[in-house]
Amino acid sequence: MYREIFTLDESHGRDRRTDRRLEQLWVLGLFLAAVLLYGMNLGELPLRDWDEGIVAQVARDIWRGDLNWLYPTLAGEPYFNKPPLVHLLIAIAYKFGGVSEWTTRWPPAMLCAMSVPLLYWIGREVFPRRTPALFAALSYLTLLPVVRHGRLAMLDGPVLCFFLLMVWCLLRTRRDLRWALGAGIGLGLICLTKGILGLLLGAIAAIFIAWDTPRLLKSGYMWIGLLLGLSPAIAWYVAQWQHYDQQFITAHLINQSFNRISAQVEGNTGPPWYYLLEILKYSWPWVLFWPQGLRLAWENRNMGWAKLVLVWSGVYLLAISLMNTKLPWYVLPVYPALALAGGAQLAEIWHRRSDNYRLSRQEATPFAPDSSVVYSRRWVVIFALLAVIGWAGCLYFGWFAPVPAPDLQLTLGCFGLTMSVVAVLTYRQNPQFILILFWGTYVSLTLFTASNHWVWELGEDYPVKPVAQIIAEDTPKGQDIYTSHPYSRPSLDFYSDRKVIPAELEELSRHWQNDSQPYLLLNRDALKQLDLGEMSLVGSTGDWTLVTREHPKKDR
Repeated sequence: MYREIFTLDESHGRDRRTDRRLEQLWVLGLFLAAVLLYGMNLGELPLRDWDEGIVAQVARDIWRGDLNWLYPTLAGEPYFNKPPLVHLLIAIAYKFGGVSEWTTRWPPAMLCAMSVPLLYWIGREVFPRRTPALFAALSYLTLLPVVRHGRLAMLDGPVLCFFLLMVWCLLRTRRDLRWALGAGIGLGLICLTKGILGLLLGAIAAIFIAWDTPRLLKSGYMWIGLLLGLSPAIAWYVAQWQHYDQQFITAHLINQSFNRISAQVEGNTGPPWYYLLEILKYSWPWVLFWPQGLRLAWENRNMGWAKLVLVWSGVYLLAISLMNTKLPWYVLPVYPALALAGGAQLAEIWHRRSDNYRLSRQEATPFAPDSSVVYSRRWVVIFALLAVIGWAGCLYFGWFAPVPAPDLQLTLGCFGLTMSVVAVLTYRQNPQFILILFWGTYVSLTLFTASNHWVWELGEDYPVKPVAQIIAEDTPKGQDIYTSHPYSRPSLDFYSDRKVIPAELEELSRHWQNDSQPYLLLNRDALKQLDLGEMSLVGSTGDWTLVTREHPKKDR
């Protein structure tokens, strides 16, 4: 039955020109919806620690060096962590728009927004019918973890765009070998963004081709196209090796790449099922349809779309689950594959149930479809539970929270209303629940990104901008600052344009005694415990105080 549904003629008599225009409208609509969702409110919140702070510092160094990106630096020191493609794009944004949160986040966000129509194009390549491709793109558009991380100044959103570009070109290569160049360019862009990740994603593509279209592996044109597309990435790595020699190999390939497979980098670890829990926690409501979609793919594993989904999701999840270093955003590249599986399942539900529902309305008879396609009562219970969570959150943030949050109240109220309507429609066996689910989830996410809560990690530590302002205004350029904070904060380094170094109390005391002009950033406890004698107060905000032995005027 599934094969019949997905191979029916969808044109219904439309000519090719009309169908092409409709296709263009869908692509344009998906892109504009993604741009709105990913571009809204990018500059209202400070950059968060680690990835955003580091990426912004490297991009600023490139900008200050007249866009010299070949040998990137971090605070003047060689930067070996990741290749500089995304940092260069942000530096270009700095050149035209100045240094700000908006210009820092805009290039990665727009690249991630491009991944939405790219997934739709992939769906159109593997599904003969438009509906599963459209449903896959819409569910991917409204995935919270993809939206949140894709809007940040991180490398993972651009990787999604480049990987989907590679997969789309690879699928088109099955009909025209010239598209192998595009696949190579996509793979090269991945390597210029996150280095060794290109090996894993390239291996996934190769396994799929070996299963689906093995003749391509014997094509010389295919390999020439891939090599030409990869040549810029190969040239960059050769340049680093020639310039830094063994230092680059050790720092980039071993410490920052292969060590993440076999060791726990910076204590970021978890059990093998870590990423399954991440998917289960943050992927509602679409995770509800993914198990059935994966089962559908397994049952139809002789079809191209099923092979792609099974290889993509299975190999990638297995690889990152076996890695010792685990971070939440490592799972992002699996979401497009799961969205394709969910889109296939939703399309089957839509076509079967829509036909039955329409027929029952025309005949004025009770809707009693075949039991094999009746909606599960568990769906009704789950949607009702999600509605209760949404309404409860709406009430809490509106009337019971210590600090009322009207924006979160509106977001959760919209989510609760959506799930309530969906629960009722599902109970009544109405296939229109799918459309309401898409629209309501999109509106809820739009309201969420318009709020000041979408980067919730900012509440885990003290605000950096007031502290950074004191440091930037009242310390000499290039001055190292020592702090009693237990760990470094790259966002503070970025905003202050200084290096703020964490230190124990003994080390702080030693710097105070031995340095000619020490600057210490201390919290209240450290200020009480340290015997600083005569000191000069540079400035203070909240719990933090910046002191020095003698406070000369800053050389402006």
